Amino acid sequence: MEDRLQMDNGLVPQKIVSVHLKDSTLEELKDQALNNQTPIPQPNPEPSPETEPAQGVMEHVGKSDSKDPGEGSSTPRRGSAPGSEPASEGSEQGGGSPEHHHLHLSSCHECLELEGSTIELIKFASAENIPDLPYDHSSNVQGTADESYPEREERRVNVTGKAPNILLYLGSDSQEALGRLQQVRSVLADCVDTDSYTLYHLLEESARRDPWPDNCLLLVLATQEAIPKDLHQKFMAYLSQGGKILGLSSPFTFGGFQVTSKDALQKTVQSLVFSKADGREVRLRALSSGCVYEDSTGERLSPGRLQGRLEGADQDRMIVQVPFGTCGGEAVLCQVHLELPPSSSLVQTQEDFNLLKSSNMSRYEVLREILTTLGLSCDVKQVPALTPAYLLPTTREIWAPLMKWLERHMDPEGVIKSSKLSLKFVSSYTSDMEITPSSIPVVTDMEAFSSENFDFEIYRQNLQTRQLGKTILFAEVTPTTMSLLDGLMFEMPPEMGLIAIAVRQTQGKGRGRNAWLSPAGCALSTLLVSIPLRSPLGQRIPFVQHLMSLAVVEAVRAIPEYQDINLRVKWPNDIYYSDLMKIGGVLVNSTLVGETFYILIGCGFNVTNSNPTICINDLVAEYNRQHKADLKPLRADCLIARAATALERLIDTFQDEGPDGVLPLYYKYWVHSGQQVRLGGAEGPEVSIVGLDDCGFLQVHRQDGDVVTVHPDGNSFDMLRNLIVPKHP
Repeated sequence: MEDRLQMDNGLVPQKIVSVHLKDSTLEELKDQALNNQTPIPQPNPEPSPETEPAQGVMEHVGKSDSKDPGEGSSTPRRGSAPGSEPASEGSEQGGGSPEHHHLHLSSCHECLELEGSTIELIKFASAENIPDLPYDHSSNVQGTADESYPEREERRVNVTGKAPNILLYLGSDSQEALGRLQQVRSVLADCVDTDSYTLYHLLEESARRDPWPDNCLLLVLATQEAIPKDLHQKFMAYLSQGGKILGLSSPFTFGGFQVTSKDALQKTVQSLVFSKADGREVRLRALSSGCVYEDSTGERLSPGRLQGRLEGADQDRMIVQVPFGTCGGEAVLCQVHLELPPSSSLVQTQEDFNLLKSSNMSRYEVLREILTTLGLSCDVKQVPALTPAYLLPTTREIWAPLMKWLERHMDPEGVIKSSKLSLKFVSSYTSDMEITPSSIPVVTDMEAFSSENFDFEIYRQNLQTRQLGKTILFAEVTPTTMSLLDGLMFEMPPEMGLIAIAVRQTQGKGRGRNAWLSPAGCALSTLLVSIPLRSPLGQRIPFVQHLMSLAVVEAVRAIPEYQDINLRVKWPNDIYYSDLMKIGGVLVNSTLVGETFYILIGCGFNVTNSNPTICINDLVAEYNRQHKADLKPLRADCLIARAATALERLIDTFQDEGPDGVLPLYYKYWVHSGQQVRLGGAEGPEVSIVGLDDCGFLQVHRQDGDVVTVHPDGNSFDMLRNLIVPKHP
């Protein structure tokens, strides 16, 4: 209203909500207003000093003691049109066309009756039909909510009746606070579904002035500054009304606990033992804030079930759950930096980075347990909807023979079927086309293709192959890239170089029965490769998975200045960061038809998705910090193309020189050199890893002098415990 809407007593309007009523409803309300003989309450000439400002819009809905809209001063509101008159019955026109009426004053008889009747109708409306309208706590200062977190149309119904808002309080409005805001918002968005909850920045002035407790499911305090006394009182009042608080390395405390500083713990990585609500324990490494919780009363306190303590003699309390009041209020207070990623500037050494990254999944497990205890849902986010695929040849020379091949193999409806799915080739995609895991449309018009997650030109510039990866079948979201190629693998000419690429997979698979998580930021692809049976590689097919793993490492470490990024291969089919964490994997399906192996090589490796484990750009950023370098982050589209290029070169070398042509490079990057492991379990015989045999299987040297070959199909290498153990179905 551009500041033209004013109210008595200096009240500031917080939100204006329009209510659409059908014509029949308007007529019914009007009739009720005219026929209602109930006397209208006279306005009180002197408002009570105890009257509180209205707290939002929806708060009055369903309350039996709602005040009459006319209660208050009888003086006409400023900004209203003088001389406004009620509309007459004759002003309504036929045909159901609504008529625009003059703006009425609050003292208008008809408006009071109409408004009162409308409120009564809303009281009895179904809660499922009332939209949830969260109050925008940043509106008074910033004008609009953060555009990166728009309000959603549908939100989860919660039993508290509060809008599903999570408020983040970072203290004073400083650059450091804004940086912390992004870190806290990011980690919470990874834990809860942002389609169900809205995360707002609660500014210090808004915390003092606005009625934020009425629309807050969880208040997160993530400032290291002292909480002002007046705000501490507001936060305690919120708790007393059944509110929930999460303290993240904040000095906020109550209930007999005090925060005590221990300089020896500050910015150090400590071993934390976290007790979950069901009594189970989670052990992890966490970055300490330098403070602990101690009893200030001298009495033995009884905190809630969630607790976190440091390992060691002192067993310092780092996480406490503290109930408050009789309405269900409670807080979980933490003095370890659960909100900070391992790449935080507070993490000072490479060793600390490694320890925190190794515990990153446990950090998220602890956070989700805390949030669930505080009443939020941390259910797995909704599976993304499937999207059409696009056929993208990288050269003009491929296009004509590719179209001719499709015409010969499609049925009259443009479909190529396989045992797993049907691909329906269409010139363009419309929203009425069905997409299911067993039926996917493929758009052949390249001009219609665009993607924020895959740059076709960057891919083309980095692909330097004769055949591999020349024809792309791309989808933003697909069940698996493997299934996309299932119906094309045996017939398509090798020179087409088919590759399937996706941003997300909904049914990704690993070895055996393992599922493969496929978050955005992971490079996901399946390459079609044909290998003659009577060739060096055709006689040693197990080497294919080793070559693909090696190709991914080469795709990164062969880039000038990136040669020291600690990316490695682990037998039989994994890509690792050092010998610490898995960063990707390879899955190979091969079928022998006549004298040719048709091989689908599925590969996924983390490029930009830092959580919940680790990605290649984490390694790049950590290298930059440790060596004062300025290497740029890498892209999934670039690395998929470079990996296909490296794989074709490695296959050519293997076909020319056999295993000896590639093993030196493989051993340069593998994690097992001189490693001592045990066979079969913790009590099994200790052996030394020798290398790969002529077929690509692992060779180990036993203490009795014998060399034993270990096959990947029946064994798994447990890097955390140095075991080679049989895989059980």
